[in-house]
Amino acid sequence: MRKVRSLILSASIVILSGLSVNSFGFELTSTDIKEGQKMSTDFEFSGFGCDGGNVSPQLSWSDVPVGTKSFAITAYDPDAPTGSGWWHWVSFNIPAHVTTLRRGVDLPLLGAVELSSDYGSTGFGGACPPEGHGMHRYQFIVWALPVEKLDLSSSVSSAIVGYTLNSMAIDTAKLTATYNR
Repeated sequence: MRKVRSLILSASIVILSGLSVNSFGFELTSTDIKEGQKMSTDFEFSGFGCDGGNVSPQLSWSDVPVGTKSFAITAYDPDAPTGSGWWHWVSFNIPAHVTTLRRGVDLPLLGAVELSSDYGSTGFGGACPPEGHGMHRYQFIVWALPVEKLDLSSSVSSAIVGYTLNSMAIDTAKLTATYNR
């Protein structure tokens, strides 16, 4: 009986050691956008030939990883015909107590830093794929970070922020919506 218990305990330890602390949970949801579904024109850019509402969607995240001291959020279109995708939203230094963003949120009011989108305007820039280009994916990612503040200015490039986030994030939660014109 002791051998059986010992084997079960050893097997459990081996199985659990292969799982990260966050394997079961960090999740991003929205009342405005859904995984794999087309976004409404509320979230389409206003400019570049598009005439949408250009508001950011409501987002919430749960099961925050242990050790999280701040968040960053990005919205990125990997299907943009640029060779390097399109950054629609990059923000960091979102306080750790914030786990919900209302539609059209003003992140600097929360103490966060927002960069210019690839449109050249600061803050969220909605979807605006070229007409007839097919369906594009819009990857909204919340990054759980182990620091309260990233030592980056608001003039840094989105690529530098992306590099920094990828090098230090505790975990990420992603929701991918779609859009076409």
